[in-house]
Amino acid sequence: MARMQALCLFLLLWASIGEAEYFKYQDPEQRLAIRIKDLLERMTLEEKIGQMTQIERKVATPQILKDYFIGSVLSGGGSVPQPQAAPEVWVNMVNEFQRGSLSTRLKIPMIYGIDAVHGNNNVFNATIFPHNVGLGATRDPELVKKIGKATALEVRATGIHYAFAPCIAVCRDPRWGRCYESYSEDPKIVQEMTEIIPGLQGDIPANGVKGVPYVAGRKKVAACAKHYVGDGGTQKGINENDTIISRQDLLRIHMPAYYNSIIKGVSTIMVSYSSWNGIKMHANRELITDFLKNELKFRGFVISDWEGIDRITTPPKANYTYSVETSINAGIDMVMVPNDYESFIGNLTDLVNKNVISMNRIDDAVTRILRVKFSMGLFENPYGDLNLYDQLGKKKHRKLARKAVRESLVLLKNGKSPQETIIPLAKKASRILVAGIHADNIGLQCGGWTIDWQGQSGNITGGTTILKAIKSTVDPDTLVIHAQFPSVSFVIENDFAYAIVVVGESPYAETNGDNLNLTLPAPGPSIIKNVCENVKCVVIIISGRPLVIEPYVPMIDALVAAWLPGSEGKGVSDVLFGDYGFTGKLPRTWFKSVDQLPMNVGDEHYDPLFPFGFGLTTESTTV
Repeated sequence: MARMQALCLFLLLWASIGEAEYFKYQDPEQRLAIRIKDLLERMTLEEKIGQMTQIERKVATPQILKDYFIGSVLSGGGSVPQPQAAPEVWVNMVNEFQRGSLSTRLKIPMIYGIDAVHGNNNVFNATIFPHNVGLGATRDPELVKKIGKATALEVRATGIHYAFAPCIAVCRDPRWGRCYESYSEDPKIVQEMTEIIPGLQGDIPANGVKGVPYVAGRKKVAACAKHYVGDGGTQKGINENDTIISRQDLLRIHMPAYYNSIIKGVSTIMVSYSSWNGIKMHANRELITDFLKNELKFRGFVISDWEGIDRITTPPKANYTYSVETSINAGIDMVMVPNDYESFIGNLTDLVNKNVISMNRIDDAVTRILRVKFSMGLFENPYGDLNLYDQLGKKKHRKLARKAVRESLVLLKNGKSPQETIIPLAKKASRILVAGIHADNIGLQCGGWTIDWQGQSGNITGGTTILKAIKSTVDPDTLVIHAQFPSVSFVIENDFAYAIVVVGESPYAETNGDNLNLTLPAPGPSIIKNVCENVKCVVIIISGRPLVIEPYVPMIDALVAAWLPGSEGKGVSDVLFGDYGFTGKLPRTWFKSVDQLPMNVGDEHYDPLFPFGFGLTTESTTV
């Protein structure tokens, strides 16, 4: 009898082990659809809603991820494990969260997201590439694809799986504080630049299914096309405002890059804070479910923006239950909560139990989230790799960023007449002046979304300032004098051969960058006047968009739009001194006055200071 009981116990144990070993969803040899179906059928409502929840790392713990079955964690702008954290610190933090997720009953891994919008820009010593407006000036999709590949490696170096990039907004008004996140005012250029997606994720296989997310292994990341849709067309360029436009024009101007993104297998799409004709995008079922999911056949997941569902009401969170109901029924699959996860989970659970939100809608959301996680191999490789630490700020990536800088620079003026060209500048001179507060400042060079959400002034991360680049490029006998605010007498008395003036905007992000006048910020105008009226000068504008510069152009010998070039200032000196030629073309119209705005190429009354596509070229002087 005892032997029989022991045998029965052994058979039961063997059967349970066998079942655990042969869960279909845990078998990478099974087809994707079978794995998703098998796992979904095993999940409780609590586990499903947990997958739909994304929380900020500041409120996350491994225990919270376990207890609430949290599907995703993120770092908001500037949210880091510690100041100047090394890659290993990031990897260990992400892996610790992952251990919490893998200690759950079904062992569903969480996905960690970060705003890697111009390199892995939250992370100290990462390579910071030019912001998108500069990349639009390159007209070089292959370069942008390589930047995506490098960014993916630098994100994976920190153990992170998911980048909230690219922004494929079509900025139609430079007063918008996010205009530098847009490649161009021209939808065709934005479409071309979606080539960053296969850079981030990998090229989809020849037999890949249109609309199905694809991430090619552990050195790639899930990408996120954003912000769906019309975020660059708001009235007066006011962030999160209303885009008042016909459906035909919405589809013609703001939608085309989403078609390309979906074809290229983008994993996720983020919804815009803005409205379309008075309807908040986070509440727009017609565009999220009917058009994006059903008509365009997008099979990845739709994610909200930061507290995006809260802003369905005015003021935000005035009726949070309504916001949860409306956003989920509109088709949002994962909600960037990011802090009050208990309220979100409680409200959503209650709405499902009351049949206000159907189980079919929940299952659609979770199916999409699982599809991305399975597609990127997260179940097989959930942990970050400490061996990728050397990819962060890698010399090869900095060389690529330097190339991107020189291709992004747009030469707007070269000499007061065709016979008086000043660029390329002479490397050998007795003394030259480098003026302006932007000349020796990595933070100002990089702009917003760098180390902090709003960016910072100062040498906040690794890189080469424009001043250092100039000093390393000119002849060793040339004396380079840096003066942030040179007086007229200083300029005259020092008998400079020429001057390089580097001025522009201070860093900003999102609403803090909204600007209804777009004048060149002080002390830029006075520096230009003091210097350029008294010595030959090149003025370099560091900005996220065109600014009002018409009054100063006559006194300037050469004028360069450098946008927000990032960490590699040598890209600027490369073309100033003729080692490479200028090739960049304006990705957006340079207006004369803000009274003309919005003004875009093709408009009936088009009268710019410099038209869309303008850019003088120079030849390399190197043999």
